[in-house]
Amino acid sequence: MTAQGRGTAGLSRDRYQVVGNPIAQSKSPLIHRLFADQTHQQLDYGRACPAEGHFAEEARRFFAAGGLGMNVTAPFKLDAFKFAHALTPRAEFAGAVNTLKLSENGDILGDNTDGFGLVYDLSKRLGWRLAGARILVLGAGGAVRGVLQPLLAAQPAQLVVANRTLARAQALVPIFNPVGPLSVCEFSALSLQEFDIIINGTSAGLQGELPPLPRGQLGSNCLCYDMIYSAKPTAFQVWARAEGAAHAEDGLGMLVAQAAESFRWWRGVVPDIEPVLTHMREHLRTGA
Repeated sequence: MTAQGRGTAGLSRDRYQVVGNPIAQSKSPLIHRLFADQTHQQLDYGRACPAEGHFAEEARRFFAAGGLGMNVTAPFKLDAFKFAHALTPRAEFAGAVNTLKLSENGDILGDNTDGFGLVYDLSKRLGWRLAGARILVLGAGGAVRGVLQPLLAAQPAQLVVANRTLARAQALVPIFNPVGPLSVCEFSALSLQEFDIIINGTSAGLQGELPPLPRGQLGSNCLCYDMIYSAKPTAFQVWARAEGAAHAEDGLGMLVAQAAESFRWWRGVVPDIEPVLTHMREHLRTGA
């Protein structure tokens, strides 16, 4: 019987969880509870915080105890990639897994929904046209690798990855060129007026900092997006607005959309993202 069948029949409450370290700040339990309420799914969703190096132990325990699915956040996405018995193509491209699912034959399947969440938020919710756009992505870490395949699949006219260390960005080219042409450069070589959309995928904003970006180059029609989110505008949003960007958005919509894709993969039901996003924005604002 499928997970959805067990849940809707009310015979048991299917179990899911998010795993990370730290994990107390995770919004996933609230988001998935809202999805479950909206779609009338009966499930429990918890959280776990294993010590680094003990992810596999926690995952084995959870699935052996009847768990059906798991979201994975830092620093365990590479551990989840190695733990999975089989991977979706987008997880293979990402080189990391943020969602695990118990299959009907007992295998653990690994997926990465981050890129789906980003592209959904940009194109569906915000209405930004990706096809034919000149897109700049800042950073070359795991967060960026997780979104390049769906961005390239949207057929931009140009996709450039800029990073402080050029070699790290160059390592992405042979991985993603089969999907679409990818160019790379150092931050110091950037000319921002060449781009229609700029996506910040660096972790600098978590400390309230910015990557080293030039001033006075942003076109008035440029659209800026930060993959992180906070209750107040991020440092990248503040910079983009000061530089005259047409729009400057944070990554809360990406977070909710990638969670919705995990929920769909687990439950076979597509939740409505908009009311949950509205709730989460208010939750961030008020803490309630």
